[in-house]
Amino acid sequence: PGSGKGVFVETAKKKGFDVVRMGDAVWEYVKKKGLTLNDENVGGVADEERKKHGYGIWAERTLPFIKNRKTVIDGIRSIEEVGIFKSHFQDFIVIGVHSSPETRYRRIMKRKRIDDTFSKEDFDERDKRELSWGIGEVIALADVMIVNEEGIEEFKKKVEKVLGETD
Repeated sequence: PGSGKGVFVETAKKKGFDVVRMGDAVWEYVKKKGLTLNDENVGGVADEERKKHGYGIWAERTLPFIKNRKTVIDGIRSIEEVGIFKSHFQDFIVIGVHSSPETRYRRIMKRKRIDDTFSKEDFDERDKRELSWGIGEVIALADVMIVNEEGIEEFKKKVEKVLGETD
């Protein structure tokens, strides 16, 4: 969390891309279970479902929402998810967005989204959980990497450039 994926998504929308947020599938599942939307429940349910059904479960549950070749899929966390999308979309590419942990923590403290963590310890635990799902491998094997340590306008320019090259 906090790397700039939300800004990436908004920029992509403005450039005519559809956006499918994998986290929405998780949020809906958490709500159906009658649980409160918070980091513990969202992360716990996501983890539980991955353990039960495999690390590609959220990609499988996201596929029906992808209607357009020009779609940004926000929230990929495992190489298994990448494999599922690549098997369904021949020209699928992974664009990684990376920011340092310090930068990401500072950003989430400012935005205070419902599933954000509010202590450094919780933030570190969330990172560890997502690393256990394989997000590090996804980032390491990304087809394109955007480093986001600057201001928002500079980042938007980088995103527009990358999206223009993938169009």
